[in-house]
Amino acid sequence: MRPSPPTIRAATCADLPCIQAIRHGTSENRLLDPARAPDALVAWYLAEAIFLVSEAHEDVRGFVCANHQTGLIWALFVQREAQGRGHGTALLGAALDRLRWLGHRQAFLSTGAGTGAAAFYRARGWRCMGLDLEGDAAFVLPL
Repeated sequence: MRPSPPTIRAATCADLPCIQAIRHGTSENRLLDPARAPDALVAWYLAEAIFLVSEAHEDVRGFVCANHQTGLIWALFVQREAQGRGHGTALLGAALDRLRWLGHRQAFLSTGAGTGAAAFYRARGWRCMGLDLEGDAAFVLPL
């Protein structure tokens, strides 16, 4: 029997402890500089932008944040134990659907060059445009 697809819903303040655990539990694209994700920016994404979580059995397994003004996918992370079960694909798809609905014609993001995350995006049609100023791979996807 095939597992049921993840449930996608808007993130809430109550989800933040799970989201932080997922973000800090990653082996790739580790958050080495907390200034890159200050509490005020996380709060803005939660209150103003696209901030979604995926659930399995009512437990948060992943999250995505997208800037509704610019089309930036700011964050996409899935709990290590839940990777390969459709959470990342479902989260990314839901965020891109919202960006399309808002009229965006492209989305963009950056991630560690040569990582599993970079391969994940390439497999979904994202095009690497080169490295950004921090050495991360910059990706774009026409919507």
